[in-house]
Amino acid sequence: MAIDIDTARKVAKLARIRVEEGDLPALADKLSGILGFMEQLNEVDVTGVEPMTSVTPMRLKRREDVVTDGDIQAQVLKNAPDAREGFFAVPKVVE
Repeated sequence: MAIDIDTARKVAKLARIRVEEGDLPALADKLSGILGFMEQLNEVDVTGVEPMTSVTPMRLKRREDVVTDGDIQAQVLKNAPDAREGFFAVPKVVE
């Protein structure tokens, strides 16, 4: 798939990137190259290939899924600029 200059302009606008008018042809060529590479990847047959988390086969570390309250309220509130009665204190914003 080839990207034309109008499409490159639209992509730059959507990405909020300022691209000078003279640089649009180069951007269109680069975007076309990226899409061409993606088309090459789509040609690869991955049937039967399991997804990997790493190139080294290993199991993910797992922990028991237990709900706790954390028991670290004092440690968390030490980081707060203002804490009262066990909660974060913030300025009033609604009258």
